[in-house]
Amino acid sequence: MAQTQPIPQGMHTLTPNLVVRDCAKAVEFYKRAFGAEEKDRFTAPDGKSIWHTELRIGDSVFFMSDEMPGMTSAPTADRPSPVTMWLYVPDCDASYRRAVDAGATSTRPPEDAFWGDRCASVRDSYGYTWSFGTHQKDMTKEEMRRAGEEFAQRMQQQGQHP
Repeated sequence: MAQTQPIPQGMHTLTPNLVVRDCAKAVEFYKRAFGAEEKDRFTAPDGKSIWHTELRIGDSVFFMSDEMPGMTSAPTADRPSPVTMWLYVPDCDASYRRAVDAGATSTRPPEDAFWGDRCASVRDSYGYTWSFGTHQKDMTKEEMRRAGEEFAQRMQQQGQHP
């Protein structure tokens, strides 16, 4: 008998789970907008809400569900998601340009960060922020601490909060 694998075949270690309002409508949108393929769906006993669905875009899987009172809530315009998806990529600038060209809104253009990465951020139309990073310089904790303090001082001098 084959041994059960701790990570199912075709899955990755980290799998996003998006909570939305009107999940069935969102599934259809993701199919049209991104070519998502629905692999599985578990509907609540009421036959209306979706407890769990699995979608695949390319080689990546993500889960979605309707919000469940007392358990999960979907982001709204007044209460956007506090989650940022962080992607380490070979070329931060190219990844940033690709996202903006595809319709994402720039929230931070590419810049060298004090901790040794080149970073940029965009926001998608669903209220999620995506950050790109390309590691450029290995630093000791002491070098990072000093660089962070210098960064904070520059921000304060510019009247910004670090």
